[in-house]
Amino acid sequence: MIVDWFPLWNSLRIALISGVIVFFLGILAANWIARLPGAVRAVADVVLTLPLVLPPTVCGYLLLLVFGVKRPLGALLASIGVKIVMNWWGGVLASVVVAFPLMYRTCRGAFHSFDETLAQAGQTLGLGNTWIFWHVKLPACRQGILAGFVLAFARALGEYGATSMLIGYTPGRTATISTTVYQLWRTNDEKGALMWVCMNLLISAVVLLCVSFLEGGQKKQRRETHGEGA
Repeated sequence: MIVDWFPLWNSLRIALISGVIVFFLGILAANWIARLPGAVRAVADVVLTLPLVLPPTVCGYLLLLVFGVKRPLGALLASIGVKIVMNWWGGVLASVVVAFPLMYRTCRGAFHSFDETLAQAGQTLGLGNTWIFWHVKLPACRQGILAGFVLAFARALGEYGATSMLIGYTPGRTATISTTVYQLWRTNDEKGALMWVCMNLLISAVVLLCVSFLEGGQKKQRRETHGEGA
C-alpha cells in the first residue's frame, strides 16, 4: 500500500509555523496585559482566552465571516493574491487562533511566578525594563514558556474543527492528519484511519513527555531558587 505522507508534512508545517507565531504573540501579550489596570486586564484576559472555551467549529465559522472570499477583508486579500480559505495558510491562521490562549495563559502563569525582586535589583543597577525583560525575566521563566510552546504546538497539530471549516480537505493541498482520519473513516478505510490515529498518538505522547520534562525542570528551578533564598 502506497502511503501519502502529505497530511503529516502539512500538519507539521502548520503546527510549527503557528507555534512560532503564538510563541512571540503569547509572550508579548502576557507581558503587556499584565501592566494594564485591573478592570481592563480582566476584559482583555477574557477576550484573549475565549477561543480556548469556544467550540473549534465556532472559531472556524467566525474566521469564515472575516476571511471568506465574499467578505470585505477576504475579498480585499484575494484581490492582492492572498487567499486564506481553502489554502494551507488558512490552516496556520486557524491554528494560531485556537492555540494562542494556551501559550498566553502559560506565559501569564510563568510571569506571575517570577520573583520581582530580581527585576528590582536590575533597576537599582540602572538597567532598563526592556533589558530586564529579555535578559532576566524571560530566562527565569523559560521552562514555563517552553512548556506553553509545546502545548500550543500540540494543539495546532491536532486541530480539526476550525481547520476543516476554513481550509476543508483537499489531498495534496490542505489535508492534515485530523481531516485525513475523518475522510478515511467516511470512506470505510479503517486500516488507513487507524494508521494515522496511531501516528497522531505517537506524536502527542512525545509532546506530553516534553511538557512533563519542562514542568519538572521548572519545579526543580523553583525549589533551588527558594533554597538559595532561604
